[in-house]
Amino acid sequence: MTSSSMSPYSVSRHADTVGFGRVPVPPPSLRTAPTAAWDRFVFWLTAPAALDAAPPLSQLPVARQAFVDALLDLQGREVHQLAERIQQARTLRELWHLRAEIYRVVALHHSQSEAEHRLAGLNQYFPKRGRSRLMPL
Repeated sequence: MTSSSMSPYSVSRHADTVGFGRVPVPPPSLRTAPTAAWDRFVFWLTAPAALDAAPPLSQLPVARQAFVDALLDLQGREVHQLAERIQQARTLRELWHLRAEIYRVVALHHSQSEAEHRLAGLNQYFPKRGRSRLMPL
């Protein structure tokens, strides 16, 4: 190996840009958005950040099933316990906190790339804050 290939300036910049395309997925708000039109209007009037509210609780069963489905091909006591915790989640915020555990279990059974792929599918149930919100128009 030559000394020029060991130079810190010849290191690939790929590592610096890996996270650039990722969209942060914050936890849902503790305040749930109402479903009735009048309630949504009152919510909009009283809440300073109505767009950051958690999705309606009606989405919880669908999200819960998606979380369980992410573990379907895995076996073991740890996987079974995680599936039970998912079934017992009462809010989308509780499910959001289980994402890291799902990532860890899937990465152990398959790979990190598979865990990232499955987590990307689960992220659709949570609000996203992209770079476009940070950049001026």
